[in-house]
Amino acid sequence: MENDSLFMRRALDLARLGSGYTRPNPLVGCVVTHEGRIIGEGWHRQYGGPHAEVNALASVDNQELLKHSRVYVTLEPCAHHGKTPPCADLLIAKGVPEVVICNDDPFPLVAGRGIDKLQAAGVRVETGLLAAEGRWLNRRFFTFHEKKRPYLVLKWAETADGFLAGRYYQQVQISGEQAGLLTHQWRAEEAAILVGTRTALHDNPRLNVRDWPGPQPLRVVIDKNLSLPPTHNVLDRSQPTRLYTYRERPNAENLAHVTLSEADDLLPQVLQDLRQQSVQSVLVEGGPTVLNALINAGLWDEIRIFKSPLKLGQGIAAPVVGLNNLREVQTVGPDKLYWYVNA
Repeated sequence: MENDSLFMRRALDLARLGSGYTRPNPLVGCVVTHEGRIIGEGWHRQYGGPHAEVNALASVDNQELLKHSRVYVTLEPCAHHGKTPPCADLLIAKGVPEVVICNDDPFPLVAGRGIDKLQAAGVRVETGLLAAEGRWLNRRFFTFHEKKRPYLVLKWAETADGFLAGRYYQQVQISGEQAGLLTHQWRAEEAAILVGTRTALHDNPRLNVRDWPGPQPLRVVIDKNLSLPPTHNVLDRSQPTRLYTYRERPNAENLAHVTLSEADDLLPQVLQDLRQQSVQSVLVEGGPTVLNALINAGLWDEIRIFKSPLKLGQGIAAPVVGLNNLREVQTVGPDKLYWYVNA
């Protein structure tokens, strides 16, 4: 139909409103139309709450119109009982005759079953509309289920001459205020934030969301030999934290100690444990050892670099990234944001 793309884009815009709140569920939006006009819409607002289809169908004033409607949804309706009943069953029960779907669901308990159920009930189903845009929207969800690991966003700030810290890891304010605000937005969008030992030790970060509305992420800290002082911010138990180490240490409230094997590579063990904890995405904020290890192993999905006009002359070198994967360059206050995607 002529307005199919328009209605699906509206559904994608609605889905984004749930960013940060639906994890580990995907972002989903839904639009209900009748004779080319929107009569209802909704989105998945938070994990455990009603799905997008439920909210959209409930928003239609005249429920009889659902029997003559066309429904646009950004992800295949679920066909299993989870936190809520199957959305495919609801669409069938309401007598919806046509459903247009952006993406098939890779989650094993859905994975085509929602579409099969709808079609078996006589619902006309179309799939793949704006599929690339839908996959980008839910790139964390797709990566988690298809690559069996969290979606990895690497982020750092570097000077004009390529340093991300002073000599001996001396902390230096490199990026501007606007970059800091954007970083807090990113923290709210990801399920976890990861740093290595030196970053936690020298920068003493809080790794929380302060300057942007949104949920607090899981803090992930690598401290192989338990060298961090108990007074450091990441150990203050103010929010859930997982500390990866080679040493045994009992867990405490909001602080889990995960003992790793020294015989195996460290980072794959960390990523596997996070996957088992249903952590779908990680914002990696340093330091250079962790960042370089992930880059060299090809274990990254996005890299976001703030490049400042500041020069240090000497210091700790930033990782080097080729230009092949550059997605875009933005101006953020006095800085330039270089955004790479590992396509």
